[in-house]
Amino acid sequence: MLIIDTEKTRALLPFEQLVPALAQAFREEVQVPLRHNHAIHPDSAMPGCMLLMPAWNNQGFLGIKTVTIYPQNAAVGLPGLHSTYMLHSATTGAPLALIDGNEITSRRTAAASALAADYLSRAQSSSLLVVGAGRVASLLPYAYRVIRPIQRVAVWDINPAQATRLVDQLQADGFEAQVADDLGQACAAADIVTCATLSTTPLIRREWLKPGTHLDLIGGFTPLMRESDDACFDGTEVFIDTAEAPMKAGDLLSPLQSGVLQRTDIRADLAALCRDLHPGRTGETQITVFKAVGTALEDLAAAQLVYLQVTNN
Repeated sequence: MLIIDTEKTRALLPFEQLVPALAQAFREEVQVPLRHNHAIHPDSAMPGCMLLMPAWNNQGFLGIKTVTIYPQNAAVGLPGLHSTYMLHSATTGAPLALIDGNEITSRRTAAASALAADYLSRAQSSSLLVVGAGRVASLLPYAYRVIRPIQRVAVWDINPAQATRLVDQLQADGFEAQVADDLGQACAAADIVTCATLSTTPLIRREWLKPGTHLDLIGGFTPLMRESDDACFDGTEVFIDTAEAPMKAGDLLSPLQSGVLQRTDIRADLAALCRDLHPGRTGETQITVFKAVGTALEDLAAAQLVYLQVTNN
């Protein structure tokens, strides 16, 4: 069994390859059971949860990702999310590789965000607002640069020092980057607004979004997590990554419960977009919203990409 560490995993998942690999995976038949979600010490000072995410495909691969989420870790200087990925043969069940799950999770999340934006944002979108400055958020400008001519990046984070560190990194890599002091003004100036936080209260207001904006919500994945207000789903074109999103995402559950959003208002999922069953954006002035909770399909596609590069070289 191969053991593929963080640096190797990162090097083998460039967005130029990962975005099209995800698109291909969404076009194929992949078995993805509903994830298991387990609360860990919910009444303690450091509550957490564990996710178990299996998937298998017709190319002979079976995998499972374990994820632990501890939102309070930031207070002690640790990441809020840790994960591992075990890849098996779907034919024999034999273990093939243990792969760094943190890199798979963060890079496939950013790549899926960019993949959706390829269908849902305006083709000439050049300004990006990143809400959040953690591991996933730090990758989003690089993923978006694969599918759009991104030149200007603004970064907002509840921790201004963390936003500044990300801006410094982006500037060093050639982006016109700056810290967003006023979130509302930054939203109004952006072609694409992408959110990757663990927020439990809405951050983005509908009134801040100009016509033609694409709003990407990829941070929240539980009923208690929110990155947008209900009004963001009122009169906008709403898309999701998978059918799990309306069952588990607070950003969708709240407007569904209030009646602002109806199930029939959700236009399509990412598989339908990748299979050309829905055209995605159809006008320059539409406000599009993509809500993702993540899927084991993406993890498996990333792990397969890593494994095949290692074994074919």
